[in-house]
Amino acid sequence: MRKQYAVFGLGSFGESVAVTLQQLGCEVVVVDNHMERIEEISSQVSYAVQADIGDPEVIKSLGTRNLDGVVVAVVDDMEASVMATLVSKEIGVPFVLAKAKSELHATILKKIGADSIIFPEKEIGKSVARNLVSNEFADWLNLSTEYSIAEIAIPEKWVGKTLAELNVRRTHDVNVVGIKEGEEIQVNPDPHEVFRKDMVLILIGANEALERFGREQMKI
Repeated sequence: MRKQYAVFGLGSFGESVAVTLQQLGCEVVVVDNHMERIEEISSQVSYAVQADIGDPEVIKSLGTRNLDGVVVAVVDDMEASVMATLVSKEIGVPFVLAKAKSELHATILKKIGADSIIFPEKEIGKSVARNLVSNEFADWLNLSTEYSIAEIAIPEKWVGKTLAELNVRRTHDVNVVGIKEGEEIQVNPDPHEVFRKDMVLILIGANEALERFGREQMKI
């Protein structure tokens, strides 16, 4: 069954999250106050609704209790951000990630039940810094202070082998959660598929393990 998510707020962050989730095979509903934003993204997600994010009844009407998660991406209207987070948790959404624009905003969101808080600008800065230090990684996204998702080209010595043969989790302490090939992304890749040189690994793991993996590839 496809996972289902709602994204509230369609700034650059919210739009990016919504479109990427849809590309990864999820069912995504987006909500924003501005009709022009809804029209622009409607063909790229499952459902796009123009509505007031700060209205509790709007959030409840979306059936958010059946969702796997909600991303509250609106920050310009703190009241709407707080209300969307609060109502989502009250009706039983298991995971709510909320974007914050200040430490005060983050503190409020945590107190009303947000499961994860993100400062996108800070995370981008961390990602850029990590990419500069470890040139082997094509991209890096912090999930928390300890864990991240990273992309890296298939190591040359892996070409012609499979995940089952390499046993990456045991040998490198990271998990391969996806494979990119051109514009296509495989989520939960077949462990018996043979790696090709034009593939890109999507890894998840502790930051230390990912950094160690990157250093090992630089030595090859």
